[in-house]
Order: sequence, then structure tokens, then C-alpha cells
Amino acid sequence: MNGITKDVDATKPIPMPRPVVTLGYAQTLDGRLATSTGSSRWISAPESLRFSHELRAEHDAIMVGAGTVCTDDPRLTVRLAAGRNPLRVVVDSTLRTSLTAAVLTEGAAPGTVFAVTDRVSAAKRDKVRALGATVLCLPTDAGGRVGLIALLAALHQMGIGSVLVEGGAQMITALLQVRLVDRLVVCIAPKILGSGIEAVGDLGISELAGAMIVTDTSVTPYGADLVFDGRVEYPVTPAMAVESEEGVGCVTAS
Repeated sequence: MNGITKDVDATKPIPMPRPVVTLGYAQTLDGRLATSTGSSRWISAPESLRFSHELRAEHDAIMVGAGTVCTDDPRLTVRLAAGRNPLRVVVDSTLRTSLTAAVLTEGAAPGTVFAVTDRVSAAKRDKVRALGATVLCLPTDAGGRVGLIALLAALHQMGIGSVLVEGGAQMITALLQVRLVDRLVVCIAPKILGSGIEAVGDLGISELAGAMIVTDTSVTPYGADLVFDGRVEYPVTPAMAVESEEGVGCVTAS
């Protein structure tokens, strides 16, 4: 073709444009996000809580799963540090978030996006839209949940360049499964729970060669806590087959 040649590996998928993803959460020394009953306030010290709000202010959007919203009812705003509030993104496949949740009340709705699937009725979506929130109806992954590749692609199209994901455990695990995490920021509190909700679930790794590696690391004390910060690198082995990029363009927003 006019003397121009390019090496193309047709076996490798072309990466979808997406925001940079930071995974940030607080855990106990033994890797628990909460007790077995779901109690998590507060695992971290006041100093690291302030740091977490600084982290929020650094990102264009903050994302959590529906379980976190239903259990903790977070505001997902910047209050303990200077800076603007990020766009709030709630991944809620069946739209079970209460209409009285903090992300929908007291003027918060216009700055909130819900990522749902077509299992949610139009009437239910309309109720959330009526409050001023945005609803994205997205393709599903193999488990019938919101496809995270499609969601991040949609956020990129909305002009979002960076996303901070704060949980919960299912969201943390799902993002690592499909290798969508670029940066990991973990606040480690000097507390031990034993049984409880573990931060990271099964990633399908059976050999050490398949482990994800965190590089360019730093450890910073915040009060009694230690904040571990680093860049995530993935092995050359294939990621878990959780979802594909087929149908990523099939997104409806309202």
C-alpha cells in the first residue's frame, strides 16, 4: 500500500479508550473491608480519611457499586479537603438504589450517573431521571451485570479522564479480573478482624507467575495507618473471561 507497511497482531484486541482507573480503599491488616456484619465505620484513622478526600478531589469521577450505596449511603463528595466534587458513578445493574439515597437528594442528583442494564424497566429509570440524575443503560458481562469495559468507554465519551473506585469488594474484584485498574491506593489500618468481608476475591490465579505486580510503590504513614500506593502491572497470561468488548457501542443515555 504505497510502500507503507505496519506490523499488526490481529490476535490482540484493540484496547477501548477509557479513563485512568485508581482503586482506592481502606482495609484492616488482615485484608478486610468490613466485619462479617458489614460494619466498616471507621476502619481508617482521621488522617487517612482526609487523604481519601484529597484523592477524590484529584479525580474526575468517583465510582462505587450499588451494594456500597445501599449499605453505607455515602455522599461521595469532597468535604475534608479542598477541591471540587467529582462526578458520582453508581454501578447498579438492577437500579436498587433508594430514591432517598444521599447521591440523589439535597441537590446531588444532577452530579450522579447510574450505570444499569436493560433489566431495569423504563418506568424505574424515569423515576431516577426525574430527580435529575443520568442513567446509562449498558451491555452486560457474562454474569448479567453491567459491563465495566462498556461503562468506562461511555465515561470516556463523556469527557471523564480519571476515575477513583472506592468499592465495594465485588467491584474491586471485578475490575482486577478484567485488568482495568491502573493505580492501587490502599489504606492499611492496624486492626485485625479475622472473619469479615475480604477486599479482593477470586481472580482465577493458580500460579505465582500469574500474579499481578504493583510497581513504583510508596508507603506513607497517616496517623496510625499506612497508605500503600503503586502502579498495577499485569502478567502476560490471559485475563479472566468475565466480559468481552462486543457490543460496547450499545449504550443508551438519558
